[in-house]
Amino acid sequence: MANVAIKDEPPSKPPEHAFAKLTPDYVLQAVEAQGFETDGRMLALNSYENRVYQVGLEDAEPVIVKFYRPDRWSADQIQEEHDFTFELEEHELSAVTPWLNSHKKSLLKYEDFMLTVFPRRGGRAPELDNLDNLYTLGQCMGRMHLIGQSKPFKYRTSLDIETYGQQSMDYVLEHMIPDYLREAYESLCNDLLLVIRERFAACDSVKWIRTHTDCHIGNILWRDDAPHFVDFDDARMAPAIQDLWMLLSGDRFQQTAQMSEIIEGYEVFQPFNTQELKLIEPLRTLRMMHYCAWLSRRWDDPAFPLHFSWFNTERYWGEHILELREQFAILQEPTLQLAP
Repeated sequence: MANVAIKDEPPSKPPEHAFAKLTPDYVLQAVEAQGFETDGRMLALNSYENRVYQVGLEDAEPVIVKFYRPDRWSADQIQEEHDFTFELEEHELSAVTPWLNSHKKSLLKYEDFMLTVFPRRGGRAPELDNLDNLYTLGQCMGRMHLIGQSKPFKYRTSLDIETYGQQSMDYVLEHMIPDYLREAYESLCNDLLLVIRERFAACDSVKWIRTHTDCHIGNILWRDDAPHFVDFDDARMAPAIQDLWMLLSGDRFQQTAQMSEIIEGYEVFQPFNTQELKLIEPLRTLRMMHYCAWLSRRWDDPAFPLHFSWFNTERYWGEHILELREQFAILQEPTLQLAP
């Protein structure tokens, strides 16, 4: 039998990520397809879940263009986000709303992408150590939630234990965490979820309303002595406290003073259910678990290993488990109370 040479096949390349199509030319073409005349300038902004660019226009202020991550939100879910910001604007709350085209559409398409164009808005981060600023933020949150509770989201998901906690744990266990830490991580997360379920069950009078959901300092622009809210991309049904607890910092004494100031401003417009204070640490824990799972789910996006190089290292997993253990201890402490 004659020898047959076996040709070595080159290793197959991983499939190209959808966002790889977003070259400068492609982005400019997508914007021009919406009726804008660009000047050729484009600046990529810090955004990883979606892709966001500042695009220069001829004889006009630059615009901000967001390309949505494919298969994350449906068109109906994105439209609900937009409609919520339009509602806030109608009630004279400052939320950055999308541009409407000649057909009064805010959700646009270019080839396979859904995208939105926003006006560029400036501002600085609010000084959260200033109690007057917190009082003002509380007032704005009270007004926002008054609108948020007027009707529910129909298509958007809720911030709940199953999606933020259980599913996050399951994904990390199946796809990412090193084998030698699997047992410790699973046991710890199960203990955390047990406590979280107990805390949520005890807060039987808490209502889920439309919230910003990701209302950290980076999504608030302070301008003209007032807050302006941006990036409602994560908006979900959640307890009102979800939009408040991320404004806290420092030790327990400082957080008590901060939350008291926020709630004083909040109650100018509507009562606050103090039972929700019991959910601050459970919600913080769910956010920690969800963030880890988010990084895990996005690890095939080339932008993530590049910008989050510290993730999925031995040091990261050790520190993550340590943080979760510390959070378990915090969950055993008394609930934050308002100042008398």
